[in-house]
Amino acid sequence: MNHQQLSLLCVPNPPRRSPTEILAAVRYLREFHAQGLLGGAHMPEDANPGLDRASRDNFHYFTLPMALNYQRNSYRLWEAALATYRDPATRFAFQPEAVDAAADEDLCAALTKYKVAIQRNRHPAIWKTICRTLTRSYGADVRTLFANSQNDIALILEEVQVRQKTGFPYLCGPKIANYWLYVMTQYTDANLKNRCCLSVAPDTHVIQASIVLGAIEADPDDPRAASMAADAWRNILAGTDLCPIDIHTPLWLWSKSGFQPGVPS
Repeated sequence: MNHQQLSLLCVPNPPRRSPTEILAAVRYLREFHAQGLLGGAHMPEDANPGLDRASRDNFHYFTLPMALNYQRNSYRLWEAALATYRDPATRFAFQPEAVDAAADEDLCAALTKYKVAIQRNRHPAIWKTICRTLTRSYGADVRTLFANSQNDIALILEEVQVRQKTGFPYLCGPKIANYWLYVMTQYTDANLKNRCCLSVAPDTHVIQASIVLGAIEADPDDPRAASMAADAWRNILAGTDLCPIDIHTPLWLWSKSGFQPGVPS
């Protein structure tokens, strides 16, 4: 498949395509991504303080803001997280035991100072609930959660999405949970097993790219579209060398760039 052929995929109401054709297209997108032709030289999470990959703070830095990454500009969220961490007056927000002990108004002030939280009540409440869960169930250390789950992605997801679901609001969601664990494999020293248990993390851009490629037939606003996309890519990639999460970033960048191969996003 060449540049022009991929461009021809970007048509309204795409015809039904075989899994083989869709797989060929997504492999081509991965090649473009590897060459830097889809943009993405700087991803949202690159806005980080450059902590020791193994440190507790580093694990919490890439965990807590993720729970607020819902219908947000991801770049602005992580820029706000970085400013919050760099400020000695607000850095406590990344220490679960300090958050658990903090007055609600103090946490709200810390999280809204640089706009990590943009909803004054809801966002600090989500953040505090997760910190309280980490403090009271995992010794204030998300690394303990991973260790208790044998660093197995399937077991971590079961812990976060089933056993302790109410303790991990939004982080437990199917899109955020999967992308969170992917980010942990990229920005921390977490050596997580069963990587192919991670879904494609179907956010708006991934859903739109899935529709354009013909992987699913759905309205992007259909609440079922996310699960349809996740199921479709799991089936299309079954038996191949690719895990669903491997195609998340190429699809996300392709949609974000307006489906223009070779045009940086």
